[in-house]
Amino acid sequence: MAAAIQMTSRADWSENLAQAEEWIELAARRGAELVGLPENFAFLGDEAEKVAQAATLAQVTEKFLKTQAQRFQVTLMGGGFPVPAGPDKVLNRALLVTPDGQVAASYDKVHLFDVNLPDGNTYQESGTVLAGRAYPPVVDAGDLGHLGLSICYDVRFPELYRHLAQQGAEVLFIPAAFTAFTGKDHWQVLLQARAIENTAYVLAPAQVGSHTARRQTHGHALIVDPWGVVLADAGDHPGLAIAEINPKRLAQVRLQMPALSHRVFL
Repeated sequence: MAAAIQMTSRADWSENLAQAEEWIELAARRGAELVGLPENFAFLGDEAEKVAQAATLAQVTEKFLKTQAQRFQVTLMGGGFPVPAGPDKVLNRALLVTPDGQVAASYDKVHLFDVNLPDGNTYQESGTVLAGRAYPPVVDAGDLGHLGLSICYDVRFPELYRHLAQQGAEVLFIPAAFTAFTGKDHWQVLLQARAIENTAYVLAPAQVGSHTARRQTHGHALIVDPWGVVLADAGDHPGLAIAEINPKRLAQVRLQMPALSHRVFL
């Protein structure tokens, strides 16, 4: 079983992590062995404050992920959260932690959300975030499958997920803080597209609701199967999307629709 957690994170990191712990515990109690937390789960507030607190946030968040993974014996993905990258920038980093509390992989978000939306909101992620420079990793998690990492805005760049598929990914993590404006039209269809074209499961934790005066997120944390079927949807309140990741189903879909082996342009 896998769980995609949905949260309404704000500027108080201690409160955010306390809420995250409650959802991780609930997911584990419901049988989840693979658990994902959304982008900005530890902090979602003023950008200057994020940079000022980055050293503390990086330290407490990594320790939190290791402790929770070990405590509840789950493979835990948290992403992303700020990690210092100079005097006025941070990296937006996702970590994958094993049940023994070890970091199996990290990924620094490469595609930054610099967008002027028709609703009047402007997002300039590159103002405080330094883009990563490397493809996300794929991790062999045994019975849980081969796990590929990404973060939020990455979902609009299919070449990244094709690379993950070429590296053997069977489950694609897409943790997000998708805006309410874009989410209503694009979130689900993008996740289904990434699942279908790569015949892979998609695990997409999400932020939901109001975080600051001008920041609202779409919610609807989803788990999507390799055929594009939505297996679980957390709706528009904090909660869980939880569903089975079935290796037999994955193998069946890849046998029925062997598109990955039919690629002409590599």
